[in-house]
Amino acid sequence: MRPLLLLCLLSGCVGTVSGGSGGGSAGGDAAGGGGGGAAGGGTAGGGTGDTYLPWEGGPAYWAQWPHGPSSDPTTFPIAVWLQSPSNARAYRALGVNLFIGLYQGPTEDDLARLADAGVPAWCSQDVAWAQHLGDPTITAWTQDDEPDNAQPDGMGGYGPCISPTVIQQRYATFKAADPTRPVYLNVGQGAAWTDWYGRGSACAGHAGDYAQYAKGADVMSFDIYPQNSTDAPVHGNLWYVALGVDHLRDAVDAGKPVFTWLESTGIDGPSGAPAPKQVKAEVWMALIHGARGYGFFCHVFSPSFVEAGLLADPAMRAAVATLNQQVLSLAPALNTQSIANAATVSSSDAGVPVDLMVKRSGGSLYLFAVSMRAGSTQATFTVQRAPGSQVEVLGESRSLSLAGGQFTDTFTDYEVHLYRLGP
Repeated sequence: MRPLLLLCLLSGCVGTVSGGSGGGSAGGDAAGGGGGGAAGGGTAGGGTGDTYLPWEGGPAYWAQWPHGPSSDPTTFPIAVWLQSPSNARAYRALGVNLFIGLYQGPTEDDLARLADAGVPAWCSQDVAWAQHLGDPTITAWTQDDEPDNAQPDGMGGYGPCISPTVIQQRYATFKAADPTRPVYLNVGQGAAWTDWYGRGSACAGHAGDYAQYAKGADVMSFDIYPQNSTDAPVHGNLWYVALGVDHLRDAVDAGKPVFTWLESTGIDGPSGAPAPKQVKAEVWMALIHGARGYGFFCHVFSPSFVEAGLLADPAMRAAVATLNQQVLSLAPALNTQSIANAATVSSSDAGVPVDLMVKRSGGSLYLFAVSMRAGSTQATFTVQRAPGSQVEVLGESRSLSLAGGQFTDTFTDYEVHLYRLGP
């Protein structure tokens, strides 16, 4: 997440854990979330007339691993990165249900604390891992972080990125040691910002690498923190989160889950801290574009180091708890396949596109929408086969009316609106 710096601060630089203009713009008139290739698209039965966008299979994807993540369709993965298990209960109170990365572990103490809190972990095959092959607390194995970035050369400089071939070989080693759990790989911001110079001269701009990295994992993620970024092309452009999801879903051909890491603190000082509204926008941009899980980078490095920076910020802590609760309450809908032909959206201002994901669950039709740029626009939604004429705006104590198959709403500055039609 932060190239080598975090590990240096915490373990004396021992080990392997680490951390221009954008490559287009996510957003535009949309019929549903997510891109990608062939996995699972087409028409389903049930007499709804719905056709579906490609996906990896939702929660059922995890069922292929006896000791893998939960396949329960009533929950949704929400993680924190490289946090101390002593804080697991505090994070669980915010709706976090997954720890990814353990500093020196998994140690016996790590796993005991996480088990006590009821929070599973994805961690490396290191330290006490072999003694816990039957432990339900470990639900996935992690590859080294951000292999697509330039790697420290041990002499104060940087060498090339790690070859995808090496990641594939390590994946085979992981699977040979334990085929009962999936293998997870996180890549850097180059997955979203193709001009990211941190990949180094040998690897920068090689967007095709990500399809090769994907062969070394069963689930992938990336991290980009637009509000914290000091790079002019990225700073404040929250839509890079959605773009990264699109790029990785293309890399996995919509056949493996894609997660994303999101900012929650001022990583290098208060001036970079996102507002709660921006964090909400980033979460829903990711989900609307097909992310199957998300997590928070919680650290603060300056003016002083705070590992659990999210927990130390009362306003953000409360906002994240509310956000996560809403996502978890919508898990039964989020865990259904996105519909391609039930609704579309158009924006009155082409410079402020609105993106849309459509789900059907429990007899209701759900439309999840977010504006993809700063500025204000009027969005017009056209709905097919609506189960009723009232449109409930979830979490906003208001409703709209569907007339002639359409309704309108206003979006301002990366605003999120979530709609339900029917029971």
